[in-house]
Amino acid sequence: MTALSTTAATGPTASLVQSVDWLAIAPVVVTAAVALAVLVADLFVAERRKPLLGWISVAGLAVATASLLPLRAGDRTTFCLTGDPAACSYTADHFALAVQFLVLGGALVTALLSVTAVRDTRLPAGEYWFLLLSSAAGAALLPASRDLATLIVALEVASLPAFALVGMRRGDRLSSEAALKFFLSSVTATAVSLMGVSFVYAATGSLHLTQVADRLEDVPGQLDTLAMAGVALTLVGFAFKTAAVPFHFWVPDTYVGAPLPVAGYLSVIGKAVGFTGLILVTVIAFPAYSDIWGPALAVLAALTMTLGNAAALRQSADRPNSAVRLLAWSSVGQAGYLLVPIAAAAYADRDQIGSTVAYALMYAAVNLGAFAVAALVARTKPLHRISDYRGLYAERPLAALALAFFLLCLAGLPPGIIGLFAKVTVFRSAVDAGLGWLAVVMAVNVVIALYYYLRWTALLFRTPETADAPAGTPARAPRPVTAAIALTAAAALVLSGAPQLVLRFATGSLFPL
Repeated sequence: MTALSTTAATGPTASLVQSVDWLAIAPVVVTAAVALAVLVADLFVAERRKPLLGWISVAGLAVATASLLPLRAGDRTTFCLTGDPAACSYTADHFALAVQFLVLGGALVTALLSVTAVRDTRLPAGEYWFLLLSSAAGAALLPASRDLATLIVALEVASLPAFALVGMRRGDRLSSEAALKFFLSSVTATAVSLMGVSFVYAATGSLHLTQVADRLEDVPGQLDTLAMAGVALTLVGFAFKTAAVPFHFWVPDTYVGAPLPVAGYLSVIGKAVGFTGLILVTVIAFPAYSDIWGPALAVLAALTMTLGNAAALRQSADRPNSAVRLLAWSSVGQAGYLLVPIAAAAYADRDQIGSTVAYALMYAAVNLGAFAVAALVARTKPLHRISDYRGLYAERPLAALALAFFLLCLAGLPPGIIGLFAKVTVFRSAVDAGLGWLAVVMAVNVVIALYYYLRWTALLFRTPETADAPAGTPARAPRPVTAAIALTAAAALVLSGAPQLVLRFATGSLFPL
């Protein structure tokens, strides 16, 4: 009887059982579990105690971020094929951990900004926190995904709740319009991506990225066109997610219509999701077709940074929502810089991808910081105009200094050392790959961006226009907003102090697969 049981346990049925490394997937599981807990708790918590849900969400995201620490060795995999242990669906390597830190840390800052926003604008608390945490769980899953099915599922789990978050302000025409534009563009991107993935699967017979890469090296002649079309369609889908030109049209209106914390979330976490997916499919799954996606991404990078910076340059300081629109167009321009190392990876060493990750970490910290200061200013000046920031130093000196530091980092000027380092790293990746023309385009765009970043920075320290401004100290800033500004400023300072460590860690173990 025992022998028979042992034989059965080691037979064909047992070979289908996959082991689960719960520690490796803890950041995703904790975030998803807290989302469900908040949704259930919302049914039983009295209306006056709804703010408690926000603090539970903040605590959950803090725990999820801390759960990355035991994984810092970057050597864990799970959900692997029993017949091919090297083909795994989830890999917690240094690349995945760096992006997960960006995602969960960014979601934590967004949650701190949202604690006050949800209360002041009377957003439905339970739904808001559930959607934010669900989106963060999907975004945290994506960088560790190593098969196309998990990649697409993670992408949609991150995107679908974001549609509802954008349209959360009920009765607001701008919010509804923004949610509709965001929804239509994302659904189109998903449909195109799914068609591309299905073509790739038909040509290779596998969804695991490493197996797809191996089989694309030797595709039968009759399937080569199908595989090529699949690669192209998959890239088009991710280009929508990254807001690369010409798939960027939803960005400015979506940022303006969304609640300010959600706009900051989309500008950082939404962009990180798209770029992470783009890196995984191009550099790991499709290196055999680098002669196709390399030139295409180089052209997209040039178009994206040029149009984004040109549109940001045209923003009028007195126009309502001009501050948010400038940050939106600036994020499009920054997306162009982020595309450069990915394009360069088609021509040179794939370690160039570390430049994108390092730049993304810098961008996440300082852009969320800029949105945090915008949330503080919007409490007294809700029109979100750039001119509203005139004389901010006289009113809130610490907030003005923080915003000036964030803008200088985005511009790549001292004392924003991390911004300068990130831009030099990206520029060097283009030069090393032989993309001299792209390096020139980037240099021109950096100069263009200097103008609108410095114009906004200078405005902070000018004399306020109204001489009859109310005397005395301004209203005390809410503690969650203050904490968000402090966290992002501290992160930017730490990154400025040790930029090489970020680059080395991010590059560490993406490619020995």
